[in-house]
Amino acid sequence: MIQFPVSNPADTLAPDSVDSIVSADSAFQIPNPSNYSWAETFEYIWDLLQVQLFSIQNNPVTFLKLVIFVLLIIGFSMMASFVKRMLNNRILPRFVNDSGLRYTLSRMSQYIIVVIGIFISFQFLGINMTGLAVIFGFLSVGIGFGLQNVTSNFISGLIVLFERPISVGDRVSVSNIEGDIEEINIRSTKVKTLDNISIIVPNSEFVSKDVINFSHGDPTYRLSIDVGVSYSSDLDNVLKALNEVADESDDVLKNIKHDVQLRSFGDSAWEMKLFVWVPDVKKRYEVQNKLNQAIVRKFKEYEIEIPFPQRDLHVRSGLNEENKEVKHGSEDSKTSEDKSGEGKD
Repeated sequence: MIQFPVSNPADTLAPDSVDSIVSADSAFQIPNPSNYSWAETFEYIWDLLQVQLFSIQNNPVTFLKLVIFVLLIIGFSMMASFVKRMLNNRILPRFVNDSGLRYTLSRMSQYIIVVIGIFISFQFLGINMTGLAVIFGFLSVGIGFGLQNVTSNFISGLIVLFERPISVGDRVSVSNIEGDIEEINIRSTKVKTLDNISIIVPNSEFVSKDVINFSHGDPTYRLSIDVGVSYSSDLDNVLKALNEVADESDDVLKNIKHDVQLRSFGDSAWEMKLFVWVPDVKKRYEVQNKLNQAIVRKFKEYEIEIPFPQRDLHVRSGLNEENKEVKHGSEDSKTSEDKSGEGKD
């Protein structure tokens, strides 16, 4: 029987050495980074990046390909955002005056660059996009049932961008919400209300429901102001006062004639309407406020009364009629008694 000399491990290790943590006969050795040079470190990282993870369509996919794939996606996304800003802020304003059209062109250029970047990234990874399209075609049926709203908003976003029923900067009213279009995205649209509140509206709302676009193609707006005047007023003075209010206002278009109409006879006033045209629909509330104040001052100057609602009540007493009815009843009873007495005689 062969015997091997057995040595004490404590005799082979220096007590103050860092390597005493790991035993001499251990199968797992912790490498010390200080033992590697910079060249060996980079070589080790490079070898690690070349490790094959899996294969797609007989194409090996390594760590390096995945890193480059992610960098390509991020790079194309950043480039698309940069191109969008450059087109919308610097290049297109020199050639296109319509802000909505500039936004649509810049947004579509961003989407095109992103799509091209996705194709290039997948081709670099070794994925054939034609075969992938067939797989997405089968998956789209199941995705369509589970993500109907997302798909509907996506298609509606494309319709809004190409058909342009609304544009950035338009004053719209959708679902009883009035505000200005700030941003049109692929799934939703940002609307800022008159109270400076941002509301995210799905794009399907602009396609499937009634939408009021106050500034579509033409920002001018016909503003109507209702005012009641007393029946004791002079109608000619009322017409003159309202016409002067429209003529003296600087916020009213002069090339389009304003109009004053007597629309109806109310319970206590003539119902008058003043129609004026304002150049910008977004300022109609401001113009309406100024015109209302001017009407109050002008009516005071011409001594025209704006009446408040009032009712006249006429009360009739039914006391006399009740007495007559009682008297009539008593007379009938006496007459009947007399006739019955005569019959007895």
